[in-house]
Amino acid sequence: MSARTLPLLFLNLGGEMLYILDQRLRAQSIPGEKARKVMNDIISTMFNKKFMEELFKPQDLYSKKALRTVYDRLAHASIMRLNQASMDKLYDLMTMAFKYQVLLCPRPRDILLVTFNHLDAIKDFISDSPGILNQVDETFRRLIETYNCLSDGEFQLIRQTLLIFFQDMHIRVSIFLKDKVQNSNGRFVLPISGPVPWGTEVPGLIRIFNHKGVEVKRAEFTTAGNYITPQREGSFELYGDRVLKLGTNMYSVTRPVETHMSGSSKNLASQAKENIAPNPLAKEELNFLARLLGGLDIQKPAGGDSGFRLNLFTTDEEEEHAAQTRPEELSYKVINIEATQTVELVKKALNLTSTRASF
Repeated sequence: MSARTLPLLFLNLGGEMLYILDQRLRAQSIPGEKARKVMNDIISTMFNKKFMEELFKPQDLYSKKALRTVYDRLAHASIMRLNQASMDKLYDLMTMAFKYQVLLCPRPRDILLVTFNHLDAIKDFISDSPGILNQVDETFRRLIETYNCLSDGEFQLIRQTLLIFFQDMHIRVSIFLKDKVQNSNGRFVLPISGPVPWGTEVPGLIRIFNHKGVEVKRAEFTTAGNYITPQREGSFELYGDRVLKLGTNMYSVTRPVETHMSGSSKNLASQAKENIAPNPLAKEELNFLARLLGGLDIQKPAGGDSGFRLNLFTTDEEEEHAAQTRPEELSYKVINIEATQTVELVKKALNLTSTRASF
């Protein structure tokens, strides 16, 4: 497990969350000023300096529930509110989109290009807010400083850590199903054609060398796929052409997006319900949440700001049906309380855990 995975996981999932919220704000015809406020508030909170400093500390990944709690806080950092079913759907779409991107990365190092694509798009959302732009650029520089120097082996370990995190998640997403990149069981279809990773050659040639390392013979073979050589490598700098399209906004063209539980995910929910053994990492997860939530600077809406509810479903009836049919073990209640109260509750839970452990 890599201790450098959490920032990449958080930023890419956060980028997908912003893509989805932007699409739904437009679909529900939320007035432009309110929509901009929501996006600005969430992005400003997400890239808070103290929060980023805590996030970039080397640390292990914890449970999906622990990370999900942080996104619940982020999604409610402005005047917008989500019901539990919509929050569940939002998290499903976020996680499945990034899982697909990790699976399709030509090289493990390209996960960084996917992250840069997300951050480039986030900067477009706040192009008229120089203060928040500066926050995002600071995170950009921190990413470059932290990850550009890592070896290919370290990126392979990061990719493996991400895939382990996502391995039991098989939510069917309508966009992926329609594009035939996902099967009905929720598993992704990996292409056997297209560009090969940068720095590698198109398959189809065998070179034979003698004991002195001199090439003595060549043989060609036919491949099942249609491979091409990439024209150039994507830019790993603050500005530049990323070349890779993974991580760009797939909701830029409005179309309905639905999610459905696959059979394997339902089985996973049943197993989770049966497994009542105490989690030995519970105290560490609570420590993790206390640190992260302590760094989140949640702004209280001003008196004149009227809140509104955002629905990630086409109708309220669909949202209600989704809430009733989703397995309880795969759903987490959204609790709207102040950040300082959240930290205090986490600290109390920590004390309770310590007391129980001493008996």
